[in-house]
Order: sequence, then C-alpha cells, then structure tokens
Amino acid sequence: MNKTFAVLGSGMQGTAAAYDLARFANPARIVMGDLDRDQSQTNADRVNRLVGRDLCVPAQANALDPTSLREFLEPVDVVLSCVPYWMHPQVAQVAIEAKTNMVDMGGDTDVSLKTLALDERAKAAGISIVPDTGLAPGLVNNLGAYFIENLDEVDAIKLYCGGLPQNPKPPFNYKLVFNVEGLVTEYVDQARVIRNGEVVLVDTLDELELIHIAELGEMEAFTTSGGTSTAPYSFKDKVRNYDYKTIRFPGHCERMRIFMDFGFWDTEEVDVRGVKVQPRELFHTLMGPRLRDDSDVDQVIVRGVGMGTKDGQHTTLQIDIHDKFDPATGFSAMERMTGFSTATIAKEIADGLVAPGCIRYERAMPGTKFVSEIQKRGISLKFS
Repeated sequence: MNKTFAVLGSGMQGTAAAYDLARFANPARIVMGDLDRDQSQTNADRVNRLVGRDLCVPAQANALDPTSLREFLEPVDVVLSCVPYWMHPQVAQVAIEAKTNMVDMGGDTDVSLKTLALDERAKAAGISIVPDTGLAPGLVNNLGAYFIENLDEVDAIKLYCGGLPQNPKPPFNYKLVFNVEGLVTEYVDQARVIRNGEVVLVDTLDELELIHIAELGEMEAFTTSGGTSTAPYSFKDKVRNYDYKTIRFPGHCERMRIFMDFGFWDTEEVDVRGVKVQPRELFHTLMGPRLRDDSDVDQVIVRGVGMGTKDGQHTTLQIDIHDKFDPATGFSAMERMTGFSTATIAKEIADGLVAPGCIRYERAMPGTKFVSEIQKRGISLKFS
C-alpha cells in the first residue's frame, strides 16, 4: 500500500526531501506542513510542478503546539521533521502519541540523544524514529558504515564535509546554506570522536589541517560538533579512530575563532546601555543575513576515507562527492544532499525495513545500500 508522508517545516531542505519522496517513494500523498501556510502552499506547488503530478498538499502545522501537531500527524505514515534541531525531541513525543514513524534532520548530538531516549515508548507504539538523517550528521556516517562493511578490519575512518559558495567572497569565503543557529552550534559544542578505540570529546575549531580537493585546490578542515552523531558509540568496537571535520576555504577557521574567543557566541546576557543582550543571539541576528549571500550559488564537498585491511592487505578506500546547485530544479547542493539523504531513510522506514524503536542513524540502513541508493538521486560518487 502506498504511504502518506509529511514534511514538517516546508523550507529549503524540506522541499528537496518532498521532491525526492515524490520521485522515489511512490507516495499516496505528501503533506507539506509549516507554521506559514503560504510557504507550504508555495513549496507544495513547486514540487508538483517539478514532478508533473499533484502529490503534495499544503497544511498549517505548529511544531510546538502538541494539539495542532498531533492532528497533523495522525493521518501520516512517516513524517520528516525539518524544523530547527532543538524541536525534534518534542516532535518525536507527539509522533509516538500519533503512532507516526519519523525521521529528523538532526544537527546536535545531545538533542538527538534525547530523542533516542524515547526508544521504549516508540517500540510500544510500534513505530520507528531515526534522528540525524541529513548530510553531516547523516550521509557522511553512511560512508563510515560503508567502509566498515567493505573492510575486514578498520584502523581509521576520516570524514569531511563542507557547504561552500561557488564564488567565495572575503573575508569569510562562506555562504550560509542552512540555519545560522545550527552553524554556531557546530562551531561551539565539543565533537564526539573515537580515539584509540574510546569515545572522547574534542574541542571545535581545532586540529586544523590542509586537504587537497581536485576541483578547488588546497582547502582547510577542522573539528566541528555534531557531524559524527552517535556513530562513535556504535562503531567504537569496530574502529580504532573515527573523526569528522568541516571543510572551508583557507583562513575561515581563524576568522571564526575570533568570534568564539572574544565572547560573541556566549549565552550569558550582558548589559549594553541598560539593555540585556545575549551575545550569541546578537550574532545570529547580525551575521545570519550577511552570511547567506543570495547572489551566489553553492556547492557541497564530501570526502570519506577508510583505512584498514582487506584479505590480509593494507587497504585505503576513499569516496569523494562534489555536488553543485542544480539549475534544472533550483535546488541548492545543500538542499539536495540533506533532503535526499533524509528522504532515503524515510523511504526505508515506509518499506518496513527499519525496526520499531528509536534507532541510531548508522544502524537504520546498511552503508553499502545507502551508497547505492543515493547515486540513483543523481549524486555522483567518485571511488578510489
């Protein structure tokens, strides 16, 4: 039986996810939900035009109002939560009450652990909930799973990802392609990694290295939080070292550290001429629009490296992805890479292939299968 899907938060990535579902999940219907009904209508119409079928319908839904949200979810088989990351555990609680399967785009591991703590309730409701299904966290950890599945023993997995402008402008050489709150969270929280078989926390905006990207030349990579999600806990008995770093144009890390080191990302309020101001909220307000740069289009770089042994021989496997804004659909590279990844896991649940409960992302779908599926979406992977 064809399933009914819903997208909660019908913005950039959510619309790309709906487009992917329309193409690959054989849905009965896709409900585009948003607090702003005009936005849900606009993006439902957009997807319908792109696929040439009337599959998407708009709806107004308030993710923070349990009554409104439950009414939205009850007729739905699988919901894709594309709202800001901190809302996902609240959405998950209502999804359990409505007995609606769920994936979310994640972004913060501590928040995802709150969702995973609802495991017994999800099992009792007979539904599957998978957090952190976007790009990083998300797709990159499927590359990690792919390496584990295709090596006999694994010494190290190194994962890299960066959403970047195609025409970088100084001083930051960066184009914001998702929520500014999520960006700052990646830069300030500690990162979970595996070092010598143990899960440890490391500082962000640190461990700077240069890497060569064929199409772009010398780039820099540094530690950020969230990208590994729960994979270090799942893989610590299979991998000695597991790391994730963000890719940027050279010099970006040093410039962003200035904001951190001088308190612009602090959350404790300060007094400014008698007005209480939280520095981080001020940064969000001022820098969010300035970093977005709608005059440029984006690109996404992903690299995964797995080192270990295969058939008794030392082996290094590498996967590179260089995705760009798609003029045919109007979807940015970040929308494609995040939305398509999320929709792929949502389809896996709809097909009955994910166990009930709150499932860690890296356990929801075999990495080798995911790598095969994402290539069907027009995402080109280079294997070496």
